Amino acid sequence: IVLKFHQILASSILATGIALALAAPAAAQTVVDDWSKVQMPAAPQLKPVKIDPKTTALLVLDILKQSCNTERRPRCVDSLPKMEKLLNDARAHNVTVIYSITTSTKAEDILPPVAPKGGEPMVAANADKFVGTDLDKILKDKGIQTVVIVGTTAEGAVLYTASGAAFRGLNVIVPVEGSSAGSLFAEAATAWVLTNAPAVSAKTTLTKMDMITY
Repeated sequence: IVLKFHQILASSILATGIALALAAPAAAQTVVDDWSKVQMPAAPQLKPVKIDPKTTALLVLDILKQSCNTERRPRCVDSLPKMEKLLNDARAHNVTVIYSITTSTKAEDILPPVAPKGGEPMVAANADKFVGTDLDKILKDKGIQTVVIVGTTAEGAVLYTASGAAFRGLNVIVPVEGSSAGSLFAEAATAWVLTNAPAVSAKTTLTKMDMITY
């Protein structure tokens, strides 16, 4: 009788546990399930920087008519006057200037306000401008230790080239208003990754173009 009672009790407990499990809402398993709970972190701090023209290169990435236009990325268009001034100041201080285009575009597609001058070097690649190009060799041959990166898109060329530079031991400076995308979220996400990702954050400084001095 006692054995029978314990068997009945065990069966009842098991049945109750199953019923409660089925009745309870399923716990979220992925970030997608919890997407609505995601909160924006605090904005990263922007810092003034002073660069050494002899060991610094300005990388101008994919400022092309196909991508930097009012239809696709109006924030890129808005940044052109500041990028033009940054370029003029860099050239006045003999900073190395290097350009990039994508593999499906050509040099003539670079927008006139920020177009290359005097045979400034150029590489063609998608996203990470170190991949399949001689960018690393160009920088090493010129003794470059720091790169200032502007371009579009933030979550593409800027993020991956900046990360590639950091992984190669270079100091990386990213003026945030020159790192444009099709949405504020993409720009914010890029800024967050650059200042929080392992190995990358230790080499990266976010700034503004008017906070760069020589």
